[in-house]
Amino acid sequence: MFDVSVAPGATRAMSAYTDQAVQLGLRLAGALLVLLVGMWVARRLANFAQRALGRASVDSTLGGFLRNLIYGVLVVLLVVTALGVLGVPSAPMVAALGTAGLAIGLALQGSLSNLAWGVLLVVFRPFRVGDYVSAGGTEGTVQSINLMHTQLLLPDNREAILPNAKVGGDAIINYNRRGTRRFELKFGIAYRDDAEQVMATIMQLMAADPRILKDPAPGVWIEGLSGQTVNLVLRGWTLGSDNWGAQTDLLHAIKRRIDAQQISVPVVPREVTLVQGVPKAD
Repeated sequence: MFDVSVAPGATRAMSAYTDQAVQLGLRLAGALLVLLVGMWVARRLANFAQRALGRASVDSTLGGFLRNLIYGVLVVLLVVTALGVLGVPSAPMVAALGTAGLAIGLALQGSLSNLAWGVLLVVFRPFRVGDYVSAGGTEGTVQSINLMHTQLLLPDNREAILPNAKVGGDAIINYNRRGTRRFELKFGIAYRDDAEQVMATIMQLMAADPRILKDPAPGVWIEGLSGQTVNLVLRGWTLGSDNWGAQTDLLHAIKRRIDAQQISVPVVPREVTLVQGVPKAD
């Protein structure tokens, strides 16, 4: 008969390995349980936050961004917690995440600036979709406001996509925010013409156009006297959408009435000197 007994030292070693394997399995199961349950809870919390923001009338773009941000932060915390359950020290992990976040932030500095300005534009709403604005040195109608860029439709039907950092870092002029806009037109008439009659005629034309508002009241004034002309300026208010059409139609009507009443618009003479030769250098 062979003696198959195991030495006491080997038994203790096998028992220790078995205990370690069991403990590792338990830790692994615990980490997986933390991840699975935590992901479910994180998704529910993020969706709840998005619905709460929607009920608070927060913009849907900002609501979706904040929902994803909350979910991402919770997932990172879950990963760190799961690694802690496995026995991985959390302090080095947090330090590594901080270093990686700093490196990513420096690499994506311009993109993060656009993102930050996008959030501010969505929150404070200096303009809305459909407004005609001057922003970032460009004028156009706002088509969309995203977290990274703002899209404008230019008057000639071109599209301009502006980084939000450029839009938010420059002056913004919103032509539709107040609902109404004032226009101003200038032209000159000859000294021999009756300025009062011309001004009354212009007032009649503005009163006949329903797009030109009665309050604030439009007006015509003599702005100045030059060497050849009496300079008139007229101002009127319209709805933002009617401003351009009312101006062009009013100019057309004034031109027809000037022609009918034989009112002259002097042309300022210009003196042009022609040089036929170029002197030679000594």
